[in-house]
Amino acid sequence: MTTQNTSINNLLSEIRSKLVSAQPQMQKSETLSAEDYAEYALLQRIHSLYNSESSLKNPYFQPRSGTVSSVLQIAEKDYVTFSNYNYLGLSHDPRVKAAACDAIHKYGTHAGAARMVGGEIELHRDLEHALAEFSGFEAATVGVGGYSANVSAIGYLLDKRDLILHDEYMHNSAIKGAVMSGARRIAFPHNNMEALKRLLEENRSQYRKTLILVEGAYSMDGDLVDLPAVIELKNQFGAWLMIDEAHSCGTVGATGRGVCEHFNIPTSEVELIVGTLSKSFASCGGFLAGSKKLIELLHHFCPGLLLYSTGISPANTAAALAAVQLAQAEPERVTRLQNNSILFKQLAETKGLDCRTSVPGVPIVPMMIEDEKALQLMSLLLENQFISHAVMHPVVPRDAARLRCFISADHTETQMSSMLDIIARESNTTNHTVAGQ
Repeated sequence: MTTQNTSINNLLSEIRSKLVSAQPQMQKSETLSAEDYAEYALLQRIHSLYNSESSLKNPYFQPRSGTVSSVLQIAEKDYVTFSNYNYLGLSHDPRVKAAACDAIHKYGTHAGAARMVGGEIELHRDLEHALAEFSGFEAATVGVGGYSANVSAIGYLLDKRDLILHDEYMHNSAIKGAVMSGARRIAFPHNNMEALKRLLEENRSQYRKTLILVEGAYSMDGDLVDLPAVIELKNQFGAWLMIDEAHSCGTVGATGRGVCEHFNIPTSEVELIVGTLSKSFASCGGFLAGSKKLIELLHHFCPGLLLYSTGISPANTAAALAAVQLAQAEPERVTRLQNNSILFKQLAETKGLDCRTSVPGVPIVPMMIEDEKALQLMSLLLENQFISHAVMHPVVPRDAARLRCFISADHTETQMSSMLDIIARESNTTNHTVAGQ
């Protein structure tokens, strides 16, 4: 096992080094070849790590059969999963599945075109109205993906005359949108309002528009934006605010309406939110919500959102619409989710696990682990029919690897406690080994 651990550690070091520092090679290449990319060699090494002779179980790209609740099935075995987005337990709800099936029977499987030129169905507008009502904004517009909605909106609304200030933990989609816009981009330390204020003081007057980008619930740490402080700074310096509510819409706030509800702040204080249909709303797609005028502009002219993009499929639209309606009609789902999230963190910390700065009740709970133990721990969990994936550098800072657990309204205390016992035992074994060296 020691030899295998050394191999794993060497591989991880190589991946981190090459992904962080590798620079494009200015060499003539006549054909497109995967071998020209440094990551391809690393991919082959990863494959070799999980070969048939390895004792490690591969946690990646495992095909499931059946639906996802707190349990899914792989190769005819049941696994309790903490890696799936199904916060409100709606993806397997019979009413949601029936709505998707009905939409296929009525509209077929495909929108047919871009929505502006033949791809519009009645359900698209019904979903947009439902999302606007649920989130508390004047209007919403729906596209095929949350990632693409973020990239497209930011890339469209700003240009080289503008400034984007974003939290250092901002999702990759927002960063890519900022890069695409051509605006100057500056990251501020996570949730550090003093640093944000200093950047606004130093830079705001030099640019036409300034956009502040934050997440509602941060997807790696499970903490919340300091929304009151951000809005105070936004108003003081005449900036815009855009919130990525992928993980907070449907989960945060007394009835799941997001961070504005949580902090009791009018949505009119926020220019724009981006959300996804894949976390709380049992589907796939993305949406933007804001003022009626701004959404109308994006709806017609934002490239990659609706313009130049086929409309979201009838089945996905209907599933999301049914899920939003059920989330409104059954607020006890949000209560159950938040109670489960509180309980999971309490159980983890009682067992001596470090949940970092995650906020009780937010359904993302990280548990800090040693980088070198991440692959073995995921494999051990799989052996015991639990799924939880590790996040390592360079996705997170060095020495900040964690198991990132997504909690759902479906999880039981027994499921949570059983997996946490395994992690705690493994952590204690590691700690005792280190102490004895």
